[in-house]
Amino acid sequence: MLEEFLKYLTSERRFSPLTVSNYRRDVERFLGWLEAQGRPSDPAAISIDDLRAWIVRRSEQGIGAASITRELSSLRSYFHYLLRREYIRKEPLCGLHALKAPKRLPSFVPTSRMETLLDRTDRESRGDSLDEVRDALIVQLFYSCGLRLAELVAIDRDDFTGDYAALKVRGKGDKERLIPILRPVRQKILHYLDVIARQSICISQEKALFLTQEGRRISRSTVYRIVKRQLRQSGIQGKTSPHVLRHTFATELLNNGADMREIQELLGHASLKATQVYTHNSIDRLQEIYSKAHPREKGKEKR
Repeated sequence: MLEEFLKYLTSERRFSPLTVSNYRRDVERFLGWLEAQGRPSDPAAISIDDLRAWIVRRSEQGIGAASITRELSSLRSYFHYLLRREYIRKEPLCGLHALKAPKRLPSFVPTSRMETLLDRTDRESRGDSLDEVRDALIVQLFYSCGLRLAELVAIDRDDFTGDYAALKVRGKGDKERLIPILRPVRQKILHYLDVIARQSICISQEKALFLTQEGRRISRSTVYRIVKRQLRQSGIQGKTSPHVLRHTFATELLNNGADMREIQELLGHASLKATQVYTHNSIDRLQEIYSKAHPREKGKEKR
């Protein structure tokens, strides 16, 4: 039944391989726990009490509310699929509500720190070292396009428009969006393509934009390490993941007057609600500006 469900997610829902893998892990972990408890793993025999016990167990293991809620979402989708296929008569999660998790504001790089990072990557992108030129471009694309990690890794060289003025991105649910490429970033892309051509890096039929020295598509883990290193080298503390650059992209646009709907389109969010989390960071910025600029606030500083 699980394999049928995963096939359905891939072929009909068109979920990404990573998402399907996450669903598999969540469902298999729960079913494995049931068996270890001596409980039947037959979906028709699973009760809401089993799921409540599972929640308690995951909490005891130190798993946070947000992660448990995500796992329950995977299980809910699985049981909903079984119900529609009439493998079960009742969905065991019916009546079980999601756990309340504290809201976390997205982490982003302050403008001054980002400028330091961009200045350094700009210098590195002018040379002929594949690693330096490629790594600098990776940072530039994350920051200027607001890409997800999986989206950046999946870029092929023919995903750009003919003049490299825009990039076609395949996002979640295989939805495609078009993102404009800034002129300075376009120049860096052309330079990078020139470097891999002159050094005969791409010697096979590989279509990927970002390549290893062997000419293969770069991996997600390698890109993650590259971004982490680049951020650390620029003195950026806290979270240093590719998603931080995506958050920085959205925060910068909002702080500089971009419309929320436009940001939603660029990020590839299915709903506006996912984009509205950035308004919290924007309000903090507005409060800072207000405190420095408003005469009543300025007057308080002199007292």
